[in-house]
Amino acid sequence: MSFQQGLSGLNAASKSLEVLGNNVANASTVGFKQSQTQFSDVYANSLTGSGASQVGIGVKIAKVQQQFTQGNISATNNPLDIAINGAGFFRLSDNGSITYTRNGQFQMDKDGYLINTDNKRLTGYSADAAGNLLTGSMVELQINTADLQPKITGAVSGIVNLDSRKDPLPSAGFDPDDPTTFHDSRSLSVFDSLGNSHTLQTFFVKTAPGEWDLFTTVDGVTPATALTTMNFDGTGMSPTGGTANLNIPITNGATSPLAVAIDFSGSTQFGSNFSLNSFSQDGYTSGRLSGFNVGADGIIVGRYTNGQSANLGQLVMANFVNPNGLQALGGNAWAETATSGVPLVGPPNTSGLGVLQSSAVEDSNVDLTAELVNMITAQRVYQANAQTIKTQDQVLQTLVNLR
Repeated sequence: MSFQQGLSGLNAASKSLEVLGNNVANASTVGFKQSQTQFSDVYANSLTGSGASQVGIGVKIAKVQQQFTQGNISATNNPLDIAINGAGFFRLSDNGSITYTRNGQFQMDKDGYLINTDNKRLTGYSADAAGNLLTGSMVELQINTADLQPKITGAVSGIVNLDSRKDPLPSAGFDPDDPTTFHDSRSLSVFDSLGNSHTLQTFFVKTAPGEWDLFTTVDGVTPATALTTMNFDGTGMSPTGGTANLNIPITNGATSPLAVAIDFSGSTQFGSNFSLNSFSQDGYTSGRLSGFNVGADGIIVGRYTNGQSANLGQLVMANFVNPNGLQALGGNAWAETATSGVPLVGPPNTSGLGVLQSSAVEDSNVDLTAELVNMITAQRVYQANAQTIKTQDQVLQTLVNLR
């Protein structure tokens, strides 16, 4: 009698239960991809070449295949938790050994590298001091926590409306400490090469119909003459003389003079109250890194205490023509194989790669309800195969007892 069919069925059902048990055990593992047991039948070779009367000799495990379907996205409070929505894997480096994962639970080590729980480093493109991404080669991503260097002010621009109803004042009588000698004023901070702040104050003095002198002071120092004169035509728009260059002497060790281009060419002169529509400059002081976040495109943007932001790097993703050919290494990691093909590496949301979501993780794609139902089915299959062995044993016992 043949017990092979029932025995192979027991082994296959047992293996299926192991796979189901592993799925259930990892139902809460971030980035886990469930597996599915695939079976195939087994036949003995026929000497006659005819299969009309062949009886199979059992079943075997053809493959245990992972299912790379999308898991649910859950929000977290950690900005370094990153979820992939779509295709692709994070690319990790362990002393140059590259592995791939869907688990986006990262943290920053003492050296500023972004690592996972196994101390493998996230890879991507670095950024230079100006925030430009260096996409020529991939490196282990390291957050630069150095202070953001100051930017010297090079231009000041403003748009004001000057009240045409004002009475003219003598330009020679201007005194920044006497408000009766000018009509309106506004101030803002400008920055030297060391990031030191200097107060630039502008004063507007109407000297004749349609004619306004622009005076400036820096840190309270008054120039001898007007910086420029703005002349408006009958429309009150597009003044001439709305631009000028201001050279500010610096005595604190910074680059001197501080050359600033002043531009009020967009100003107007209407019969309404003075209004400041815009007033800005292009410099800033130094700043310390106060935090950072990862965008959907993988760019890591740092926030600084001076209100500025800068690119710190960009993480990359990898995808494969045949993800099912990857070798599972444990620890939520896979390795490239000849079956998977070479990795297709690029920034998120390009070349079919998914997008990223910061402060979120991708849950396991295990459906517990379906796995428990499958477990019941596998148990019944195991019991049925055990019953075939029992029946074969009873038939063999009957033959043995024949006299």
